[in-house]
Amino acid sequence: MDIRSELHKAPLFKNLELLANQIVEGFISGIHKSPFHGFSAEFAEHKIYNPGESTKHLDWKLFARTDRLYTKRYEDETNLRCHMILDNSASMYYPETKNPSIDNLNKIGFGVLSIAALMQILKKQRDAVGLSIYSDHYNFYANEKSSERHFQMLYSKLNEVFNTKDKSQVTKTYTFLHQIAEKIHRRSLIFLFSDMFQTETEEEKLFEALRHLKYNKHAVVLFHLLDQEHEMDFNFENTPKRFVDVETGAHIDLYAENIKKSYAQEVQNYTNALRLKCAQYKIKYVGVDVRSNFSQVLNTFMVERQKFV
Repeated sequence: MDIRSELHKAPLFKNLELLANQIVEGFISGIHKSPFHGFSAEFAEHKIYNPGESTKHLDWKLFARTDRLYTKRYEDETNLRCHMILDNSASMYYPETKNPSIDNLNKIGFGVLSIAALMQILKKQRDAVGLSIYSDHYNFYANEKSSERHFQMLYSKLNEVFNTKDKSQVTKTYTFLHQIAEKIHRRSLIFLFSDMFQTETEEEKLFEALRHLKYNKHAVVLFHLLDQEHEMDFNFENTPKRFVDVETGAHIDLYAENIKKSYAQEVQNYTNALRLKCAQYKIKYVGVDVRSNFSQVLNTFMVERQKFV
């Protein structure tokens, strides 16, 4: 029996840690001549060798495989602290998925599994991870730790998030990003998973909340989660449909084709404004289609982690 194949088809999140590990292993094995192949308990990570550095910790076995020079960076040299922030508001449960699987995810499912996969890498590297979850209230906060017990508690909480749909009707991204920023005192690499749809305040104030995350010299990455086909391109059958705002309850009946062009332009304008503000505040913006695989998230993490440490 192919265990990976069975896990791939298994009811989602009953085996969250195993699924996350499967995603990470698939990603790493897919990197051409990957320097990350074969994590070892002996050291925490590899880094590219720069001419002039000591050759004491060069990994000659890795050089034989990749024809490139890497040094071993030991655990006492790394003290990465990483904080994950997950938007758990009603809009994150779009699109509705009756039988979610690794190939059929809504935004909250994609966010949960992305965080779990990143935790797997951080766990192997012995780095500290914290987690914040918010919607119309600050649902959960755990500061950064690296113990096995702590990781298992976070996996359990992520399981709970996906399996218990939040009943909130509003999103208080502005309020809770400010609160989260105040809680993270030591310099950290922060990842925010959100669709950035909110009902609390105007866009400019929301952007200021993003800026607050940068204080204390934190590095911030925004993974902007959207369903490209429906939320960006507005591709629906051209039959009369009722569109309901899951956070306000407001609805409108119309033919999708009648507003497709103007809708797509408005969403694009908002996305462009968000992207520009992130660039202005030196926040890494990554637009993610939740119908895609996890390589974009994991690639971004690998790059940002190396820059951060």
